[in-house]
Amino acid sequence: MDVVDAPGAQAAVRTLEAAPEVAVDLEADSMHAFRARLCFLQLATDSEVFLLDTLQPGVDASLLAALMADPARTKYFHAAQGDLQFLAEVGVRVRGLFDTHRAATLLGWPKVGLADLARERLGVELPKEHQQSDFSLRPLPPGMRDYIANDVRYLCELGRQVREACREADILEEVLLDCTRMCDEAVARPDVGADFKPKLPRSGLSAAQLTLANAIAQALHRKRLEWAEQDNVPMGRMLSNMAVTDLAVKPPGNPRELARAAGVRGAFVRAHGDEVLTLIREQLEKSRRGELEADAEPRGPRDPNRRKREEALKAFRVEKALARKVTPSAVLTNPLLEALAARPPASLEELSALPYLGEKRVRLYGQELLALLAPLPVLGG
Repeated sequence: MDVVDAPGAQAAVRTLEAAPEVAVDLEADSMHAFRARLCFLQLATDSEVFLLDTLQPGVDASLLAALMADPARTKYFHAAQGDLQFLAEVGVRVRGLFDTHRAATLLGWPKVGLADLARERLGVELPKEHQQSDFSLRPLPPGMRDYIANDVRYLCELGRQVREACREADILEEVLLDCTRMCDEAVARPDVGADFKPKLPRSGLSAAQLTLANAIAQALHRKRLEWAEQDNVPMGRMLSNMAVTDLAVKPPGNPRELARAAGVRGAFVRAHGDEVLTLIREQLEKSRRGELEADAEPRGPRDPNRRKREEALKAFRVEKALARKVTPSAVLTNPLLEALAARPPASLEELSALPYLGEKRVRLYGQELLALLAPLPVLGG
């Protein structure tokens, strides 16, 4: 059912509130806009599919806040992290999540994509040709409409099967704890480009060259954000990370050299080439005058035993995974491993208080974890 106005959205919510399980997905124009908008919110029960056109007045995701916050109602998502951030940004927090992608990963299944799981578990083919389509198009072409509907049409049944597989593998508690962590950590989408860190080669460059390359990369990143926002295109379509790195490591001196850089398109050179070359010359001049500061790594008390704890915990989870015939991440997820390595608990009480560890892991591994970590205390340097 297409939901295009406020009365339709309210009616859809009333129907969904009667269902004990709901499949959820959303579509944004992430591949086509500087800052993506929520374009569709798809929800399904076993018998009905609702396509909420969130670009229409009155079709507001916040109408689903109470339904999504009810922990007694299971919400089946597939690869929920980005979707949870979109929803949190508009005040919708999810409880009762079961993420089929995360579950399949912890089960150790070789293929964890939605299309793969639907084919192998349900015998259903889900075409994926519209993954990078522009979902802000209106009217939405019929093929794209079918595509977004199919993302939730079979998800309740698939979710039940994956959940039962987790139960049979004795990892359901671990999966649900990780789903709770995902919900808790989904606060809002990060600012566009806020997490950019240039991947510069650590060998082959002197300290001064590395400092220069980092300065060029950061300056180019700031400019591409400015240009991308002006043109309302994704940051990477304006200038890719690969192009930023190549320009930073091998600074061009003229338009021809700029055009030969990896990932730099001719249209970009014509539109912004002069500004790029000027920006690079400015950073080169600052480098010659000794005005560039090396990228400072965060400094704090050094714990020489942390790496040892990490290695010991990795070996421990592999050993226990083999014994239980589960994946190592079912024994200890990476976030749990990092938390234990950073602040090893001194008692079972402290261990039990670690978020998302759970009673079962404490019962199975508690004493052994304490014994493993005790010889490697936290040390300052």
